[in-house]
Amino acid sequence: MKQTKGQFGRRKNVWTVAKNAYEKGLTYAYRDRKNKKRNFRALWIQRINAGVREHGMSYSVFMGKLHEKNISLSRKVLADLAMNNPEAFKAIVDKVK
Repeated sequence: MKQTKGQFGRRKNVWTVAKNAYEKGLTYAYRDRKNKKRNFRALWIQRINAGVREHGMSYSVFMGKLHEKNISLSRKVLADLAMNNPEAFKAIVDKVK
């Protein structure tokens, strides 16, 4: 019952309903921990793509050339550079070209 404190209606004070709500909540939490990773990866790819297109390349070409040159930066770091430090990102794009 402690775990369902704050929920709406019978989910907080009727044992069987609260138990079902709690178990379903655990299922959603497990599923969404996986989805969170998926969503962030998609966001990073979109940000990198937007940053790279300003320099006349596509995302796939950029990533291919990045691996060719053995530059190992994660998508998370590249997306952060593309958004918050465009000069550094431009230097990486120029190095890849």
